Amino acid sequence: MGLLSVPAQEATREELIQKERRERAAQLRPERVSRWEERIRLLKEKKIPERISYGYNGLRVKLGGMITQGGFGLGPEYFRDDLLNGKLETQAAWQISTRGYQRGILRLRSKDWLGGRIEAEMLSMSHYYPKIQFYGPGPDSRKTGRSNFLLDDNSADWSLGVSPVRGLLLGGSTGLLWINAGAGRDRRFASADQLYTPQEMPGIDRQTNFHRYGSFLRVNYLDNPAGPRAGGFYLFQYNRYDDRRGLGYGFNLLETEFRQYIPFFNQRRVIALRGRTLLTDPHAGETVPFYLQPWLGGPDDLRGFRPFRFRDRNSMLLNAEYRWEVFAGLDMAIFADAGKVFPRRGQLNFSRLEKSYGFGFRFNARNQTFLRMDFGFSREGFQAWFKFNDVFPARPLGTSSTQPYQ
Repeated sequence: MGLLSVPAQEATREELIQKERRERAAQLRPERVSRWEERIRLLKEKKIPERISYGYNGLRVKLGGMITQGGFGLGPEYFRDDLLNGKLETQAAWQISTRGYQRGILRLRSKDWLGGRIEAEMLSMSHYYPKIQFYGPGPDSRKTGRSNFLLDDNSADWSLGVSPVRGLLLGGSTGLLWINAGAGRDRRFASADQLYTPQEMPGIDRQTNFHRYGSFLRVNYLDNPAGPRAGGFYLFQYNRYDDRRGLGYGFNLLETEFRQYIPFFNQRRVIALRGRTLLTDPHAGETVPFYLQPWLGGPDDLRGFRPFRFRDRNSMLLNAEYRWEVFAGLDMAIFADAGKVFPRRGQLNFSRLEKSYGFGFRFNARNQTFLRMDFGFSREGFQAWFKFNDVFPARPLGTSSTQPYQ
């Protein structure tokens, strides 16, 4: 009798387990998401970023990308990456901003020449920036010394690189730069030439043009250059600027940059690191014009300070970010920045660094950031940034990459 009762007990136990499962299933509710997540999902489902960026037969509207505090830029763009059977990328664009800034670009770039062993580029840029901020020279400039100046420039540069092994690129570049600097157009602040002398702003009183040429070495093993989550990027560049009018503004410029991305948790979390230095060496008896001197402050370096807050002959910058995926299409980040400008190369050290810290949001589509919001804090207060690019934006390679304003 006892042996016959065991199957009945097991059947009863199995029925109880199934009953509990049915009751739990009946109580399940769809996962509730926030309004932000619903909006991001809607953007992705409707493919809004893709439609905006693709355009029609290469013709599209170019949004953003203007220099910091230049206002919201808008204008036509022609972009094709499939010419010559996918061997040539072409870009031509012109923008005007809500604050009267203008920016034009013409770019031809090779794609997969000789299996990716050759990289060639022609880049021409034109800028009309009427209200660039200037706080005075050196690391001790004051926040209250704010002024502005006008920069009107045009450039044409050519670069050619050879990749002997995958990830390594060696090459050279040459170009011409025409510059006109003058009185600022922002009536809220004094024009820089009224507050500072030509000794403090070399080049404000005499205009010149430059022939520039140099060499570069790049190591690049990022997993996705448009929105990296793993890998590294290392760059070494040397460029020489020759004053074509002989006014005493020739100099050499040495740039080094490293970026490293350390992923974990299946790349849902990333530590992003960057370091960058710009060191100048004036030619004998000459000096570096103020408008080509390195500067720090703004959404891409010291995010707790105003744009162009510090300017001098040399600069050093360190950035660190911790990013994590909130949900598909949105990352959050906390960051810390440190850097300084300095007059002599011998001052390249970790003393007297300016520091900022904060948090941000990264909205992305197709593994590329299309909107970034950063909120930075420093000893001078709070800054909020809204940009249509990654926090470590890719710059052109060669002589044009060292041009302070893109």
